[in-house]
Amino acid sequence: MGGVCRFLTDSQLSGVTLPILPSACAFSTSPQEGTPNAAEDEWRQPITHSRSDNQDLNATVNVYVLVTSATPLTAFVHRTALVKTHLDKTSYATELQVFFRERLGPDLSHQAVEHLNHVISDILKAALLTTKESSSSPRCQLCFQLMTFSLHYNSSLHPVVVKLQTDLHFDGMKDPHFDGQIAKEYMLEDVLKLLFPACNSEAVEPSLPFGKQEENKNYGDCEGPNGLCLPPDEMHLLRQFNQHNKRPGRFQLLYPISPLPDDLHHDLIQAESLSAQDYGWRPALMALLQELSLYYTRKHQTESLDDPKSLEASDPLSRKGRCVDPHLRQLYTDPPLVLNPAFNALEKEYRAEVPFDVITVRIWPEPVSPHCHIHLDEHRGPRMANYPVGLGNSRINILVMDESEAEPVVMTIYTLHVYRESRPSLPMFDEYVMCSFVQDCGLVVRPDQPCGLEPFPGTRSSEEAQASPRPCLSGDEPGRWVVPCLSCSDNRTCDWREVAWQPDSCNHPLLDQPQLQTCMMDRKVLFIGDSTNRGMMYYLMERVNATLEDWDKAHDTIVYRNLNQGRTIVSYSYYPQFWLPKAQRPTFQRALQQLLERSQPLQNSPQTVLVAGGVQWLNLNHLRTIQQVLEREGLEKIMVVVKSLGMGFHLPVDGIHSLPLNGVQELYNVNKNILESAKHLGYEVIDTLSITMGRYKEFLQGRCACHFHEVYKLPFPTAASQRKLKILRLGGESRNPADEQTEPREHEEPPSQPDVSYHVKGPVNAVYSEILLSRICVNHAVNGTIRQQ
Repeated sequence: MGGVCRFLTDSQLSGVTLPILPSACAFSTSPQEGTPNAAEDEWRQPITHSRSDNQDLNATVNVYVLVTSATPLTAFVHRTALVKTHLDKTSYATELQVFFRERLGPDLSHQAVEHLNHVISDILKAALLTTKESSSSPRCQLCFQLMTFSLHYNSSLHPVVVKLQTDLHFDGMKDPHFDGQIAKEYMLEDVLKLLFPACNSEAVEPSLPFGKQEENKNYGDCEGPNGLCLPPDEMHLLRQFNQHNKRPGRFQLLYPISPLPDDLHHDLIQAESLSAQDYGWRPALMALLQELSLYYTRKHQTESLDDPKSLEASDPLSRKGRCVDPHLRQLYTDPPLVLNPAFNALEKEYRAEVPFDVITVRIWPEPVSPHCHIHLDEHRGPRMANYPVGLGNSRINILVMDESEAEPVVMTIYTLHVYRESRPSLPMFDEYVMCSFVQDCGLVVRPDQPCGLEPFPGTRSSEEAQASPRPCLSGDEPGRWVVPCLSCSDNRTCDWREVAWQPDSCNHPLLDQPQLQTCMMDRKVLFIGDSTNRGMMYYLMERVNATLEDWDKAHDTIVYRNLNQGRTIVSYSYYPQFWLPKAQRPTFQRALQQLLERSQPLQNSPQTVLVAGGVQWLNLNHLRTIQQVLEREGLEKIMVVVKSLGMGFHLPVDGIHSLPLNGVQELYNVNKNILESAKHLGYEVIDTLSITMGRYKEFLQGRCACHFHEVYKLPFPTAASQRKLKILRLGGESRNPADEQTEPREHEEPPSQPDVSYHVKGPVNAVYSEILLSRICVNHAVNGTIRQQ
């Protein structure tokens, strides 16, 4: 406000009342202290002739002004404003005319716009009058000035200026860093289109005939029929002003404009003592500029009367039109992504890379036409969203849709592939130290424990650190992650390929494949839970068979009967089915009973294994339900393994619930109660929360940021996979693989369906899945140490 507050005491403005809020200025004793208060009273007159809800016009409005010339003054105001009413916590961008129309109705909204224009014009004219060098300085033909006027409305059509900044500012928005940057880019683009129409492809006009060019040249040399001779720079200004009014885009003329009716007496600068010459303006040029502004004002009004839909068509908030140009004008991201190829509305597929520490990306696609709707990923997806970016590849679909009819239509699909790099790692050198960590300092789940790397207790070597004295007696033994580094003070010096989970006082035996196959012989393993539970199941299947030939993102009940040469059966039931309405979701009891029924016959012995759990849905009631159902079905002697809670839902992602830091910290206490209750019931447990919280950034695809596994198709199947697939096609009969033909494939008829095999990747998932295998096969285990697979 520095320069604006100076107006209140400037001698050249003595006796002139300006629409400035005095409390915005830091004057304690001003020679004109009484004048500003009088001004505030005058400019805060309530609306006496408006609708009964005029109190809605209680707001602070940021208006964005572009001054294209100072001598004489020509200025434009952008249609978009930043508004914060007394009921809002944050500001929001909206059309200025739409805001007034919603608050005041069509009649008073027009007056409100006129008052606003005159208030800003008065401040600009006062600035020019009190600028000493304005009359002597040469006019800069291509100079312009952007400004942000903050005006306050208090149930009155007459605003007062509370702040003025000589730049574009979007403070107060919900996300000023991202939303404000997008609004600023929009506005700067509109500025460039207004100032340089020749560079705007939409505004290129065919070149004038030679004779017309000559006529314009002669007119510029004062040989025109009207006899008015303007200097070349003034003639240039006149033609420039004319060009700006022809295609103002999203700007509207602010000054010069035709004066308000006489009964509206608040144009305070128009005092008789202040003429055009006082501002360094030639009356003849000013008269021409006013005539031009009046011409375009009348033309605009005539077009509006001729075409009542013109206002609606110009209003980008109007969504009734058809999506005739289904393209994006820009793709905004936070953090800014380097797209490959560079953004082009005609290109539909893009790739970008982000470093390991970037775990969320905000996407905001903007269509060319306001009548086109944007949805991310699906027909009903959000228009803008935060995306968790898992390690490796993530894919985001951007749907440009026409929703003018009852049935929305997808017009165009853009695809953004984001690749997130793995954690930066150095190869392990001869000289290294062992470091350990329980949790990452980026998300402190346990405030009572240190975060980040620390020297491993005892500073033992890698082999010694992993050679613990005894097998673990439970899957929730306290532990930590151990990694070799050059220095524990810098995690960039670590070889993260060698990171391993190390229980504090024991080890989880690692079974080789023959031991695992023997352990799983004639057993049935039943899984109930969400996708994290399913990831453990597919890991088990791949370890038992040495390959994974069948995979599906099952969200119902599925049974696999062809594992381990047909001697092992695995079944799975998805719970909870959160996508269904609450009234239609199967209860946990119903889902468990259905799984048991589909897996019959079942032995009431540890040969039957039930694995239950997921990310964060499991609670003590589910444990009691498991106990009651198994007792009722005569299966109380089977082995039950409870997979505890895990990291997830901790990132602010649109469309799903997310936990604040204290909510994540509370998970640890809930998890501890689940583990203790499960062991009290005689169940085996796996503490997946303690394992995942230290490596929460290493999640893979999925909006929950809770998946630590990913199944992908191998480029070619293994030989073992080819043999086993033949057994699978025989309906799961037990046959000796040695009996199968193993001649080269080219001597066989091509199969009707190509052989495929899959692999479950994810080192964190591998760790707790191996702990699961060691607990299931506790009687078959041998000494070993869990390492990354």
